Amino acid sequence: MEVDRVLLRVAVINLDHCQPTKCGTPCITFCPPVRNKIEAIKMGENGFPVINEELCIGCGICVAKCPFEAIAIVNLPSELGGDIIHQYGINSFRLYRLPYVEAGTVTGLLGRNGIGKSTALSILSGQLRPNLGELGHGGGWEDVAKRFRGTLIQDYFTRMAAGRLKVAYKPQNITLIPKAVKGKVGEVLARIAGPKPLDKVVEMLELGHLLDREVSALSGGELQRLAIAAAILRGGDCYIFDEPSSFLDVRQRVRAAATIRSLVGEGARVFVADHDLSFLDYVSDTIFIFYGEAGVYGVVSGPYGLSEGINTYLAGYSPLENVRFRNYEISFSAHSPPSQDAGGAPSIYWYRMTKTYESFRLTVEEGSVRMGEVIGIIGPNGIGKSTFIRLLAGLEPDDSGNKIEYRSLSYKPQHPEPRDEIVGDALRKAAGKDFETDLYRAEILKPFGLERLLERSMTELSGGELQRVVVAEALSREAEIYLLDEPSAFLDVEERYVVARLLKRLAREKGAYIFLVEHDLMVVDFAATRLMVFTGQPGISGHALPPMNMREGFNKFLSELGITFRRDRKSNRPRVNKPESRLDRLQKEMGEYYYVEAG
Repeated sequence: MEVDRVLLRVAVINLDHCQPTKCGTPCITFCPPVRNKIEAIKMGENGFPVINEELCIGCGICVAKCPFEAIAIVNLPSELGGDIIHQYGINSFRLYRLPYVEAGTVTGLLGRNGIGKSTALSILSGQLRPNLGELGHGGGWEDVAKRFRGTLIQDYFTRMAAGRLKVAYKPQNITLIPKAVKGKVGEVLARIAGPKPLDKVVEMLELGHLLDREVSALSGGELQRLAIAAAILRGGDCYIFDEPSSFLDVRQRVRAAATIRSLVGEGARVFVADHDLSFLDYVSDTIFIFYGEAGVYGVVSGPYGLSEGINTYLAGYSPLENVRFRNYEISFSAHSPPSQDAGGAPSIYWYRMTKTYESFRLTVEEGSVRMGEVIGIIGPNGIGKSTFIRLLAGLEPDDSGNKIEYRSLSYKPQHPEPRDEIVGDALRKAAGKDFETDLYRAEILKPFGLERLLERSMTELSGGELQRVVVAEALSREAEIYLLDEPSAFLDVEERYVVARLLKRLAREKGAYIFLVEHDLMVVDFAATRLMVFTGQPGISGHALPPMNMREGFNKFLSELGITFRRDRKSNRPRVNKPESRLDRLQKEMGEYYYVEAG
């Protein structure tokens, strides 16, 4: 980070990683102030080291000496000191500033995982009362409101303190819903809605066929739509949606975004945090950017206009603070990549095959993939994409009893299961001698934030942490074919970009054959060279078409959904057109649903 003055020091110790009984506390032993009888760091009453940030000189020796990488020390501009909103404890994560939203608008929140978005939403929902940097702060919401005197946030918290602000909150982790909610979908929604009608929300989120199904039997995408519907039917002055696009396919994401946007017509305030830029672009009016260091601190920057905010985030530079928060820019190509010609016969070929289950049948047309290609696989949920990947992986036979076999293969399943194995051991086994290289650390460990997880068991990881480990493990293996089933789930924008960039490099430099199942079209756009489109009736029948060029594939896929995308003039990122807008109608007439440049 580039700043002129550095006066504010932030020291964080991750107690989940810190193991003072095993390391001999070199952080204390080698600290220069401690050697001069100044207790800049000492053992606390809880048995863990405590860093005095006022006495710390910021030399970084304790950071370098810690064998478990549990310590982080950063220097921030002194101006941020008065903007602290919440600190979880001594030497713990802290959040600076808060986003806000005006009535009748949607505010989008954009930033890395672990940077404070969920903390901010917990505060805005009233679930977490901020301590304003004063540990043990016992003030009420009235004191919080005074802190924001003269701003829109003051009115927000004043109404909250008076009990005049009703907030409907859709949490990030929807997998816990079946443990807390019992009954059939229709009964659950009726209890939440009370006398209010269900029909409109049920229709917009396509829940009609699920009303008689038990909540415990729902898939991830179905749970997500139920959670969105529940938040909307609960009603309120403010709605908060934390990662509403997770588990949804492209069509469901657009419908969910349209449903959320419909709330502004009622004058509601809406916050949405998400990592799918197309979704956030479609649903939001303004953008707040979160930057900082994951698990250490987060800073809220904004508000920005919609296009300006997303492009600022992609550029990695905040003009409002004159801060560069990423040392590279995320960019996209305005045109579809040219079809590759490997020359001679295709490298890998599969025959027409079928796979039948009790209530679902998949038909796969014969096709081929050339050396060095990334095949993007797109289609609705429940259409057979994961089944096709399992067939390619040789995990299941087709209806004729045939199994596909390859010399070497790396497979990342859609829903990874935790194993009783240390993260570092799993990655070392996958990467071999490359694990010890600086290149591996720079391309895998650091971008995925795995350095602090290496000593953890995979059974102890959260869903997002496990996803990052399993994706990194799959990309670390030496293989002929890479099969990745929805690798972007739970990943933030930067991590998705890392995955896409690594896939392109594996294909280009190693001549690998790569199949990528993905719902985030930006990841597909960045990584893929050709597309396989799956059509049919979700849950009943699926039809996998042969690989086709990007333009043809996107036109085929999006024409069936009735959705068009345009290109942002500055960043070339794909943006969803509003239904029946001038551009939407024009592109449908042209038959160009994706690769069109526009403002």
